[in-house]
Amino acid sequence: MWKYFVQATNNMRIRNKLIFSYLFVVMIPVLIVGGIITAYFRQDALDNAIEQTANDVDKIKSQLSTMLSVPISISNKLYLDDNLKDLVNTNYTTILQMVQAYSKYNDFEELPRLYNEISNVRFYHYNRTMINNTQFINVTAKIEGEEWFQTAMNNPRIGWFFMEGSDIGTEKKLSLVRRIKFKDYRTPGVLVITLNQSMLNSILSKETFNTLIADDSGYIVAAKNPQNVGKTLKQLDLNIDMHQGQEQTISRRVNGVSSNIIVDKLTPQTSLNGLSVVSVFSTQGIVQDAKKVGWIGMALVIGVLILALTLIFVVSKLTTNRLLHLSRQLNKVARGNFDTISFLDGNDEIGQLSRQFNYMVRSINDLLNQVYESNEKNTKLEVAQKEIKLKMMASQINPHFLFNALESIRMKAHLNGEKEIANIVRLLGKLMRKNLEVGSVKKTLKEEMDIVRAYLEIQKFRYEDRLNYELIVEPETERVLLPPLIIQPLVENAIIHGLEGKEVDGMLRVRCSMKEDMLHVEVIDNGAGMSEERRQFVLATLDAEEEEGNRIGLRNIHQRIKLTYGDDFGLHITSIPGQGTKMEFMIPTGGEMHV
Repeated sequence: MWKYFVQATNNMRIRNKLIFSYLFVVMIPVLIVGGIITAYFRQDALDNAIEQTANDVDKIKSQLSTMLSVPISISNKLYLDDNLKDLVNTNYTTILQMVQAYSKYNDFEELPRLYNEISNVRFYHYNRTMINNTQFINVTAKIEGEEWFQTAMNNPRIGWFFMEGSDIGTEKKLSLVRRIKFKDYRTPGVLVITLNQSMLNSILSKETFNTLIADDSGYIVAAKNPQNVGKTLKQLDLNIDMHQGQEQTISRRVNGVSSNIIVDKLTPQTSLNGLSVVSVFSTQGIVQDAKKVGWIGMALVIGVLILALTLIFVVSKLTTNRLLHLSRQLNKVARGNFDTISFLDGNDEIGQLSRQFNYMVRSINDLLNQVYESNEKNTKLEVAQKEIKLKMMASQINPHFLFNALESIRMKAHLNGEKEIANIVRLLGKLMRKNLEVGSVKKTLKEEMDIVRAYLEIQKFRYEDRLNYELIVEPETERVLLPPLIIQPLVENAIIHGLEGKEVDGMLRVRCSMKEDMLHVEVIDNGAGMSEERRQFVLATLDAEEEEGNRIGLRNIHQRIKLTYGDDFGLHITSIPGQGTKMEFMIPTGGEMHV
């Protein structure tokens, strides 16, 4: 391949070589670099816009959280308001009595005047002796069928709903909905605090991009453009999964325009649901300036390249003309005219070549004269080439895996009151993390027994009364160092092969004691046991040469003990059919110095 390339290059005219070299060495790389720089500026502008939008969204979340804290605080006070409790739980015999009670309780009228964050407070109740007004409303079958009412009655936490006001058909607004349960009376009520729509919209009024606040159902409760309030995200071509995590950055086309969408969820304290801040900006608008700078840069680069290309043509033309002149002189010499003289000025290589040509012609004339005298003279020319070596570098990426699902399950179980399940999941997570941390570093016996205890608790949860266990660990043994995961597999083996088929009174004991300077570990079960023939077969497999892969089994434990402490140590098994099995080993507390 290289040979053909060299041959093709040698067959090209010098001017074409210069242009070809210019294209591949200068023009194409410059265009590529220009494209890369333009793409970099474009991405940098986009990243800055995303970062700015994310900061704006965080600021909006903070302001929204502050605003929502006001109705939450009001609901907490009303939840404990004895006057409200007495008002809605009194059986009124006359309209006058009821009107007097209304006139004495004016908190619902005063609260919107005291707090700009809210516009209306009302209470839905089941007291049929009360007449409806704008603050106190009897629950009807239609109200009972509303989603917000059913949610409030079925859950003690605060809910946020985009709902109509006290009159059916009125404009929908974001409202706090909370059940108030009166312990001394039979029926609860539902408190509804409507937020001030103007103040809610004002949070978004100064935003640079199209920003809005939506509830979990996708309804827009506030927007930079107030005309969008009441619409759904789908109507604005924003098909977003409102339940997918806390923060999302999405790139997609919105109404046919390439856009970026940033979604950040806010769930106020003690709330059942939350709100999401959504900010949308056009990618085309963000990168327009970067594209303009890029195009200007590319135009300048192309202009410089054209100028350079013109210069290359001029230089190549001058160079080739001089070379053609020298070539014609050479042809004359080739035809035997040794009186030829080349007149080329300049100190460049061609000028030097011209002078050398003249010197050569004179030398040839001198040599011809000498030929006539000596009849023999030879000249020789030599040409050398060099090779170029290319080196390649390879890179390697080491992936990393992070696991935390069990903790999430445990917290969910704990929150649901399933403390036993939460504890078992916690033990399982602890056991799995310990297994993932297994390496060549030794662990203390106490750490090993923690793993054993966690494993047995999990098995106890599974087998219930079929499995009982006893851990007997002498205090002086707890700090002894030993290879990791060397006792738990023995316990697992005893349960699976010894106690699995036992219906009742399964017993497993783990005893750790000191015998002089040796740690003695015993795992004893009262399970099925094994015959002498089977025991001999198991013992024979302990010293077998076959590979076990990554599985931690009896052979693995036996081999690790021997490799760590020497051939004098290892796993010993005794068993009586129908009575149980004992697996034990002894290791020196001094570690490898005994090997």
